[in-house]
Amino acid sequence: MHPQDSFTMPTHTTKAHVADDAARLSATAGLVREQDASVLFAHVLPGLDGPELRALTDRCRFAHAAVLVFPPDAHTLRTEMAACGLTTDGAAQPSVVVRDRLAARHRRDPADLDVRILRPAVRGPDGDHRAVEVFALTVPPGSGLSAIASHERRLDHEAHLAFDVPRPDPLVLRGLLASFARHGATADGGGYNPHEDGTVFYFTAPPGTKTAYRRVELYASGEHHEVLTEHLAETSARRQARPQPAETLLRLLTGAWTTQALAACAQLRLPEAIARHPGAGTAALARVVGAQPRTLATLLRYLAMLGVVAEAPDGFHLTGVGELLDARAPGSMRPLALMYGGPFYQSFAHLTHTVRTGEPGFDHLHGENHFDHFARDPELAALFDQSMASSALIFDSLPAHPVLTAAAGAAGRPRTVVDIAGGTGELLGRVLTAHPTLRGVLLERPQVLAAARTRLTATDAGDRCDYRAGDFADVPPGGDVYLLSRVLHDWDDDRCRTILRHCADAMPEHADLLVVERLLPPDDTPSLATAWDLHMMCNTGGRERTADHYARLLNDAGLDLVAHTPLPLGAHTLHARRT
Repeated sequence: MHPQDSFTMPTHTTKAHVADDAARLSATAGLVREQDASVLFAHVLPGLDGPELRALTDRCRFAHAAVLVFPPDAHTLRTEMAACGLTTDGAAQPSVVVRDRLAARHRRDPADLDVRILRPAVRGPDGDHRAVEVFALTVPPGSGLSAIASHERRLDHEAHLAFDVPRPDPLVLRGLLASFARHGATADGGGYNPHEDGTVFYFTAPPGTKTAYRRVELYASGEHHEVLTEHLAETSARRQARPQPAETLLRLLTGAWTTQALAACAQLRLPEAIARHPGAGTAALARVVGAQPRTLATLLRYLAMLGVVAEAPDGFHLTGVGELLDARAPGSMRPLALMYGGPFYQSFAHLTHTVRTGEPGFDHLHGENHFDHFARDPELAALFDQSMASSALIFDSLPAHPVLTAAAGAAGRPRTVVDIAGGTGELLGRVLTAHPTLRGVLLERPQVLAAARTRLTATDAGDRCDYRAGDFADVPPGGDVYLLSRVLHDWDDDRCRTILRHCADAMPEHADLLVVERLLPPDDTPSLATAWDLHMMCNTGGRERTADHYARLLNDAGLDLVAHTPLPLGAHTLHARRT
């Protein structure tokens, strides 16, 4: 259990802060009393094999877990610790390392931060001696340090796991540091504490770590100046390689330039020109695409920086990324580039309006929703349908879903798959091609069905597919498997319930519904769905949702969410049946 995982962190009242610190102390004490060193190492450094894991546990022992708290006074701290069974007769000692880290992080004079350390002893599961390392920065009510306390409670930078090195000679220390680096841990500072005559080496755990503690400490008694100097040099080199905040912000702010550069590349059909003339130089490519050599050279330089093209001594070549912008390439994503650099790019200029009013930027710009707008512009509607097919990589593993394989293998009559609002039939075509015993029904708008018929007729699945013109109220009854792919995220909850009720009403008792959507993570884990949530809000008035949210919508429509399984590009298949 990690201090952050066991409670909600309030940030407004002194009483709430006191309770917050007490909960974090209690969680940390529980971990130290219960966890085994070898288990912790295996979680901190995934990929450790048996011999190397044994070598680490032979040379190190789990010593403590640390937590930083912000009591209003020394008496409150002692009371909180006693409530967790943490007592110590020793006086609090200054903590130079944590003080300096806080000062650097918050740009404060270290002299203003009197960070103290206490190490109440506890027993491990085998009765071994351990400690809870309690860092304390006193923050009286109304103190100017309150902002630091709030920030640190929320992010828990100083929470860490610590391992002692009983025989810390330089050779052993260098070997341990190398083992940590080999398994993805990165040097993250350290120092010598003269008050304790001890040296600490901090690491940031690797991205694949299986523990919520993101920092690890190796502690060696005595001063190890040479090894510490090497460790700090590695820390400095890593931090210098990391972009500074201003550089990071500039890269984020210029993201619009990237979108437009990719769209211009697609509009000029530059990938097709390079594919036809591999190794051509700027002047030759400019003649092919109808551009000025100087301005095309600037675009190509930027595209090379993005990894879309590569420049060799003999001229320019496409990378794997650039090939996806070639309209003739399998799985071409050119229509997406044109959509994101065109209609959707324009509507994103009105994102502030969307956030303030709740009205989609697309509606504000065009005076109508994007479905109605596209319906009146056949060329734009065709581009939209093509862009939906462009991300068909999502569907690569869907035909192997157990529901579809079971339907294909069922004895008796042929089973029918109904694709609701299935666009030009990209998904249905894949399913029918993978399962020759299945039949299909595609429900779509009349203007889309012609393109779908052309696409599917050219495949082996064409003669097993029927086409129905209609909307969500016209879901054909009697199917065995119903598909609803990337539809619900276009709509608000009320409209989703209506769509799902139409599905439920049409589904026989034995039928299955497979819903394809991106799922928002239940926490703040980075996700493509988070980006698409913003996109849907601005362009359709819809939204991405968590699995639990979809389960509630399905339940409201008389359907139960049975399971959900991952698909490429951050998507999932949600399997539902009638309640």
